Amino acid sequence: MLNKIISERNIQKAKKLIDQSDKIIIVSHLSPDGDAIGSSLALYHFLLQIGKSVNIVVPNNFPGFLKWAKGAKDIVVGEWKENLVRELVNVADLIFCLDFNILKRIDQLGPLVEQSPAKKIMIDHHPDPDGFCDVVISHPEISSTSELIFRFICRMGMFDYIDKSCAECIFLGMMTDTGAFTYNSNSPQIYYIISELIEKGIDKDAIYDKVYNDYSECRIRLQGYILYEKMKLFKEYRTSLITLSREEQKKFQWRKGDTEGFVNIPLSIENIIFSVFIREEESMIKISFRSKGKFPANRFAAEIFNGGGHLNASGGEFYGTLEEAVALFEEALPRYADTLLMN
Repeated sequence: MLNKIISERNIQKAKKLIDQSDKIIIVSHLSPDGDAIGSSLALYHFLLQIGKSVNIVVPNNFPGFLKWAKGAKDIVVGEWKENLVRELVNVADLIFCLDFNILKRIDQLGPLVEQSPAKKIMIDHHPDPDGFCDVVISHPEISSTSELIFRFICRMGMFDYIDKSCAECIFLGMMTDTGAFTYNSNSPQIYYIISELIEKGIDKDAIYDKVYNDYSECRIRLQGYILYEKMKLFKEYRTSLITLSREEQKKFQWRKGDTEGFVNIPLSIENIIFSVFIREEESMIKISFRSKGKFPANRFAAEIFNGGGHLNASGGEFYGTLEEAVALFEEALPRYADTLLMN
């Protein structure tokens, strides 16, 4: 039996808004990951099951290893179809904001969503949500937004409307946001949910295979390169750093999603508890942080790179050169020495 963590008040308010709405859109964050796509598609399939008109909108493209999921081909990518996105937002009477808690996380979609007269429901598991939604279902203690979608549907008394496609997408998001259940996944409730999804007909082993065992040759060679040539250890701070320039990405024919999970690898090294991956993009430097134990990766991200996220998994951005970003990181690292060494 699941704990009823979502308040009855929020359930009833959200259910009423769904009942009253005819044109619904689901929006998720920039550079959508497995939880963003999984939770969005899961809610999408549920809303279709109950007879609603619904579209999913994301700011930019998402990795190929997520595109097998049913409904993924129907996701509207903002960077490709700006006029269609504007039209969908303008006519919507209900907007679901999934897996993000501040408008800047949806980039160019932020002003559109903010100015829309549509009612808005946030379902998210990141700390410190902004108050731009009419209903805020925010639970940072939950491992993924996809898990919250399952709980949300069940709390509305609509478990029977979770079909196999919806269940697959819930599992996809739960699996990817816990590193295949290797972190943030000690709650027995997670495994109860998985058992219910299996009852719905999912093949969890096949989903794992599609996500983690379907890489290109170039991606595998890139992984070898970054581990041998690019990984730098700061053993006195129990920290690892990986950097990757645009030129290096071009050399390995980088595609979106090819570096997914790379930041986690150094954490398998003895005595390394903090891993940082700094990657150069066209207009900014993208930074990913992972940690083990109680070291607050999100605090480092927020204080040094104006980012944020979860205790052990967070991100940030830097507007400057790759070299400047690395210098800022290396300059800041000694300030966290005590916290790194006590964990």
